[in-house]
Amino acid sequence: MKIVVIGGTGLIGSKVVDRLRKKGHQVLAAAPSSGVNTLTGEGLDEALRETDVVVDLANSPSFEDQAVMDFFQASGRNLAAAEKRRGVKHHLILSIVGSDRLAASGYMRAKVAQETLARASGIPYTIVHSTQFFEFLNRIAKEGADEGETRLSTGLIQPIASEDVADAVADHALGAPVNGVVEIAGPDKFPLADLVQRFLAMVGDTRKVVADPTAPYFGAVLEADSLVPREGARLGRLDFQAWFEQSEFSRRGAAA
Repeated sequence: MKIVVIGGTGLIGSKVVDRLRKKGHQVLAAAPSSGVNTLTGEGLDEALRETDVVVDLANSPSFEDQAVMDFFQASGRNLAAAEKRRGVKHHLILSIVGSDRLAASGYMRAKVAQETLARASGIPYTIVHSTQFFEFLNRIAKEGADEGETRLSTGLIQPIASEDVADAVADHALGAPVNGVVEIAGPDKFPLADLVQRFLAMVGDTRKVVADPTAPYFGAVLEADSLVPREGARLGRLDFQAWFEQSEFSRRGAAA
């Protein structure tokens, strides 16, 4: 089977490509660096020649509200048109748990728009909603930083390791389209502020985290369960401690 992974050189994409190749499939890691650009449409027709499945892991280079909306809408339309021309049988998107509950966030609105385009395309599809990745805890800490402290929401988060995300995406890419949403998450829930404080302490970062229920998360104020999956989600194998011990952040902490 031929599978094209859009964003196939990124954090999740490179892992998905590796897993699918090890299972014996013909896999193209598509990215602007390899001549495939979903935003402009460049290289799509050739890349999708005789393709069975497209896994869309592309992300906007800008998180500014209009830029991210323009990216996902243009990319989604270009992909759908090329897939129709090439007879693609399954379109898979990696999206976000809670995207439909956080309309105040421009990024979440853009992901919902991407999902809407997939549903309307007429191509069989699967939308994988994932919780936040453990690997992005450092970025979340930086988003809330202000004058030596980090102000973060008390809303719950159920983060997942990128290894577990890649496993789930690869499995769904090889399965039948569900024409709906499936959810994946890590095994444990934490208040966001508490987990980031624990993470910073483990890497030797002395910043103080202030727990603030009104602190925005990428532009939206969280309810307690905005970022956690509904019942029935597929749970990853790696909990926070297991992920941390094998991560680059553990090595940084040891060197501190």
